[in-house]
Amino acid sequence: MRAAVGDRIIVQGTRPGATRRDGEIVGLHHPDGSPPYDVRWSDDGRVTEYFPGPDTRLHHFEHPPGNAAAVAPRPHRHAD
Repeated sequence: MRAAVGDRIIVQGTRPGATRRDGEIVGLHHPDGSPPYDVRWSDDGRVTEYFPGPDTRLHHFEHPPGNAAAVAPRPHRHAD
């Protein structure tokens, strides 16, 4: 799975009764767009680090050429 800042991520619960969740990718930890991602969730506006599972889909959006924010990875912060 490869993503860019601004892509939409949708998590469809795999268990009965699990809620669907979606958000916007606001940060990358790897320059190639591989997980994990920093996601701003639409239901509560919080940003969390997310490792996608089998119930995750990405909606890629066209990013304007020359928009550095769309391709620049976010530096990974290590917990001390």
